[in-house]
Amino acid sequence: MSGLTKIEWADAIWNPVTGCTKVSAGCTNCYAERQAKRFAGRFGYPAEHPFAVTLHAERLDEPLRWRKPRRIFVCSMSDLFHERVPNAFVEKVLAICAEASWHQFLILTKRAERMAHWLTSEHVQTRIDGKLCSFVDDGFRLPAEPRGWDGTWPLPNVWLGVSIEDQATADERIPHLLQCPAAVRFVSYEPALGPVSLKSFLRCPQDVEWGHPCDRDENGVHTCGCGGGGGSYKTLDWVIAGGESGPKARPAHLDWFRSVRDQCQAAGVPFFFKQWGEWGPVGLDAAFTGREEALNRDGERSTVGIHLAMGVAGMDGWTLVNRVGKKAAGRLLDGLEQNAYPGEVKR
Repeated sequence: MSGLTKIEWADAIWNPVTGCTKVSAGCTNCYAERQAKRFAGRFGYPAEHPFAVTLHAERLDEPLRWRKPRRIFVCSMSDLFHERVPNAFVEKVLAICAEASWHQFLILTKRAERMAHWLTSEHVQTRIDGKLCSFVDDGFRLPAEPRGWDGTWPLPNVWLGVSIEDQATADERIPHLLQCPAAVRFVSYEPALGPVSLKSFLRCPQDVEWGHPCDRDENGVHTCGCGGGGGSYKTLDWVIAGGESGPKARPAHLDWFRSVRDQCQAAGVPFFFKQWGEWGPVGLDAAFTGREEALNRDGERSTVGIHLAMGVAGMDGWTLVNRVGKKAAGRLLDGLEQNAYPGEVKR
């Protein structure tokens, strides 16, 4: 389904593709798969295999009918760069993004290598150069000269991001993201399953003193001499973080989020804390040297400690968390909402 959403960092979702397959631990409790199974046989989800990768050409023009500007999460129920999504269909999705220039489109993938290869290949650059919007699909045609777009790439209203859940997935996916031409490059650290250091992706290599962010001009181009931003060295423009929700949600450590927030602050990069998820910390400043017991929402005692890796935020221990549900856990980090967007967008 498409339309308005309750996702904290987006206004709407658009799903010209649904269905996916698992690639890492962050996919284990996939919310999209749960929802697809609920909708089996309805709303375009196949009855027998509701989470099979499915193309929905009939949904391609939906953003063109949304006249009020929206921040749109593309393929919230899939991955646009899944290997079963043909290149031609990816082109069509981007053609709509070009035509609907009054919206912002956020594309998030776990298949960063394919995204980078696709966006940097000679074939794609040739197709994008004045040809991207000339296609016909089931009687639906876009104009050959899209309004609001001069044929250049990257599209100014398309933000590209990768999902990560731990250091291994960050180190694997973010370098591919940084190869991609994009108006904004971002990371969604959700569900957080382990501590991460993003320092090498947030700061230019010549800015060796961690307390002083690299200087940039009003266009985001580095002016410190490192060649970043508009030059050869790219950095992240935005970081989203959040814990896992759903019936089998795994808890996250308070200091994982504090650490990423502080890394972003030191680098001058906007940080958005989406949610705690099902589990919230008990006694936000409490650290424990062993496993602790807590009451879950059914009143039963359970062991809920999480081991914190050595060196993260200067701690090595356990923290006490309680399963209270997404709404009760909320989205305050140290008592504050973290709602920063690139360019200091306020919504």
